[in-house]
Amino acid sequence: MPPPLGLWPSLRLAFARSVRFKLLTLVLAPLLLGVPVLLLIVWLWGSHGYDQMLISKVGSDLGTARQYFDRVQNDILRVVEGFASSHRLVRSMEQENTELIREALSDAAEREGLDYLLLLDTQGQVRTGTGIPLRHDRAAWKTVREALRGRPMYGLEVFSAPQLAALNPMLPDRARIDLLPTRNARPDDRTAEDRGLMIQVAAPILGAQGELLGVVEGGILLNRNLDIVDHLNAVVYQAASLPTGSQGTATLFLDDVRIATNVRLLGDRRALGTRASQVVSDKVLGHGGTWLGSAFVVNSSYISGYEPLTDTSGQRVGMLYVGFLEAPLQASLYWGLAWLFLAFVLVSVLGTLADLRWARAIFRPLEKMDAIIARVASGDDSARLGPTARQDELGHLSRAFDHLLDDLAARQTELQRWNQALDQKVAERTTELEQANATLKRAQQHLVMTEKLTAIGELTAGVAHEINNPVAVIQGNLDLLRDVLGPDAEPVQEELRLIDQQTQRIHAIVTKLLRFARPGDYAGHAEDVTVNSVITDCLVLTRHNLNRAQVRVETRLEATGCVEINRGEVLQVVINLLVNALHAMAEGGVLTLETADLQHSPADPDSFDGAVIRVRDTGSGIAPADLDRIFDPFFTTKKQAGTGLGLSISYAILQRYGGRITVDSTPGEQTTFTLWLRRQAEYSDCPSAPLFAARFEGEEGR
Repeated sequence: MPPPLGLWPSLRLAFARSVRFKLLTLVLAPLLLGVPVLLLIVWLWGSHGYDQMLISKVGSDLGTARQYFDRVQNDILRVVEGFASSHRLVRSMEQENTELIREALSDAAEREGLDYLLLLDTQGQVRTGTGIPLRHDRAAWKTVREALRGRPMYGLEVFSAPQLAALNPMLPDRARIDLLPTRNARPDDRTAEDRGLMIQVAAPILGAQGELLGVVEGGILLNRNLDIVDHLNAVVYQAASLPTGSQGTATLFLDDVRIATNVRLLGDRRALGTRASQVVSDKVLGHGGTWLGSAFVVNSSYISGYEPLTDTSGQRVGMLYVGFLEAPLQASLYWGLAWLFLAFVLVSVLGTLADLRWARAIFRPLEKMDAIIARVASGDDSARLGPTARQDELGHLSRAFDHLLDDLAARQTELQRWNQALDQKVAERTTELEQANATLKRAQQHLVMTEKLTAIGELTAGVAHEINNPVAVIQGNLDLLRDVLGPDAEPVQEELRLIDQQTQRIHAIVTKLLRFARPGDYAGHAEDVTVNSVITDCLVLTRHNLNRAQVRVETRLEATGCVEINRGEVLQVVINLLVNALHAMAEGGVLTLETADLQHSPADPDSFDGAVIRVRDTGSGIAPADLDRIFDPFFTTKKQAGTGLGLSISYAILQRYGGRITVDSTPGEQTTFTLWLRRQAEYSDCPSAPLFAARFEGEEGR
């Protein structure tokens, strides 16, 4: 027995004596050596290329954000230019009516969302404005100087707290942002940022001959201005522009402090008062460069783009930032590379198996030939290799293998086709079943709501009947008492009047209950109604109430068409809103009535042809917690003074003809009710009670 050999000598001996070992080594060497090298190259190239692609994207996003920010500033300038050239302002200046000028400035500032709006004379001195502007010289600002030369201009400026207070006493509080400790930020001893970054615009006021009459200066404070930064983020990062899990963000900086951002801390709290890292602020604010790459933002890494914001003198005063979360993108990259590596490994394994099979196809016929020779030598004459067209074993095995592969591919294709057909049929049956279930659920909900309304109607009718009988007895005996007593009833005349008044109130409440529970019984004949005439008639009918209240009425009647509705019912709805508005303005205010035409828009499936009526008051407003309940039956904020059915009945009336009523309110400032009326009525078969209708539609939507 020969002594055992080592590993390497054994491999050398096997390689020298075995054709099979030589063939396997030749086949497997490229896979075992080449695949790892190829995977390493793919990893390095893919990571670098992906990083460059992300930097290129954030650079493009930063350019888009800059264009949008410049467009916002230009839009504000166009607004101020339009106001400066408005007939209302020029006429007020010609009349030298300071009160009219201030009113025009306030209306324009409120309408366009400006934080301040000033009227300057030809020397740059403040004549009047919104807020409580002090009389001071504004010519030191570059935008004002350019406007005094007849050239409108916009730009960014940093206002100190006293400068903000001089424009509007509320601006310093809005501008102040407490500084929060931020990792990697430059050391700063301040506890708060009280300056304000302002978009400042100025436009000249020109007379009929082109002479300079004055300058209009206005601005929007960017501190805490979440509307601008949210719109900027929505423009840059539209839906499906980022992979699932990533999140686009945008931020405006004053120096290195975030003054407007949608970057979040814990929960929904925005990261106002946090600061940029020192390395970013040094490059962007210190050297005026643009930062593109990965950066730590508040509490996560973002693919970030920063560029400096300059004021009108070219000084760097802040930064514009856009970016998106890096972790989901890295995860996507790693998962993609992992799947790619898995695919490489799988292909390698399959390739190895295929190579082994191919190698076996070469050496097994030789072994079989040797075996057949051995069998023939032992006396087995029936041993054969089988028929072959090439007169050799390799050709026969090659054709058999090719035929097997072709048959397998055909079977796989047929199996996939059957699988797809089965999936399609399952999906179709599932969709039909879901539609049938949804239809059944809606029908069931509609039946439940209808039964509830029917029960309420029967209960209300019974209660009304039981109440009306004793009320009629009281009223009849009261009239009899007056007739019997005659002049002797004079000492208790006031008490009799109060009894009479309360019985009438009971009758009114019962009528409202019936109108709410069975609105169809009170429905009137629909006709073509001119919207503007409805407003005119309502003002005539409520003239005595308007005269008693310190309320100024403004009308803007721009509707030209008609709507199909019962005139008496729409008068009832509008008068109810007017009375509610007067109650909300107990200490006086402005009541605005507007009408306008509506046209159907293909982009908005809820739009329709018709008209809109808006009733706006400057009263106490409606609390946010009450907005969703004001159309509910019996809900009222007037406590002892109301029944809570006026708005419910109004809701039901408009819904009956296919219209709707909406409300928008700012507590302490204003409330606007909007009536949407159709040019051609579409009678609704939904439950008429507003509370039930809302619940029914909500369940159907879910």
